[in-house]
Amino acid sequence: MDRLASMAAFVKAADLGSFAAAAHALRISPQMVAKHVVFLEDRLGAPLLNRTTRRQSLTDVGRAYCDRCRSILAEAEAADALAQEIRARPRGVLKVNAPVTFGSFSLTPFVTRYLARQPEMQIELTLCDRYVDPLEEDFDVIVRIGESGDAGLFAHPLQPYRLIACASPAYLAARGAPRTPADLAGHDCLAYGHWSPGAPCRWRFERRGRIEEARIASRLRSNNWSALLEAAIDGFGVTLGPESVLAREIEAGRLHRVLPDYEGPARPMRALRRAGPRPTVKTHSFVAALVAAFGAPAAADPAGAESRPSAA
Repeated sequence: MDRLASMAAFVKAADLGSFAAAAHALRISPQMVAKHVVFLEDRLGAPLLNRTTRRQSLTDVGRAYCDRCRSILAEAEAADALAQEIRARPRGVLKVNAPVTFGSFSLTPFVTRYLARQPEMQIELTLCDRYVDPLEEDFDVIVRIGESGDAGLFAHPLQPYRLIACASPAYLAARGAPRTPADLAGHDCLAYGHWSPGAPCRWRFERRGRIEEARIASRLRSNNWSALLEAAIDGFGVTLGPESVLAREIEAGRLHRVLPDYEGPARPMRALRRAGPRPTVKTHSFVAALVAAFGAPAAADPAGAESRPSAA
């Protein structure tokens, strides 16, 4: 028999004064309570209770043993409570991957705020714009921009990743503001991404359901959008970048939005985690906070790793 269960039955019988009362409290039969007590007496080689047809009382051994059993049972309950508390509290190392621009400007401030609220968490944040396989590269959470493709991951939708075009006040004063996407052909544009010689760079905009594509000329290209943002602020050209970042620059007066009547490209963005019956506490905590910060909470649905982002 389980010794802790027998101790619990014995203590309850001692406290309530009868096997019947202990059985009712423990929701077992009086015969089972008696078996637990006999098990302990046989193990100890001494009687714990003096029994008569009318009443029962503790022996000297039983009194001392009962006090120690209470301490042991309290410690066992405290250990169980501690284990439950640890399971419910996010702790440990979480490996996270995200695209460079979103990760640098938006995700990193979120991560520092999250860590401030969760002192037992550690996050290893890797930023890159290439396709990442979470299983092969051992990531717990991936923020992916682009369309879904492969199966095997749970996807939590985030707000779409929207791009807008901006330029500095000095640039617009010197060159004028484009009125249509086609006007961008006559402007210096700051091209982001990977390219090949001779491959044209095109920006797509939408207005009233109609797509307009602008073929841009660029004297400065970079695979790091942070560099292009600085160039735009310095007045070197028009940049196409994430609305969430450029909104701050617009509010500060360092940049103005161009083509405000047109919608820039918008790509779906998701937080991906490995498929499984239940995420770990640390993964669930981080993803829930991520969804609360960057998108409306939604039930996880099986979705694949998404295609490589083609813009900042």
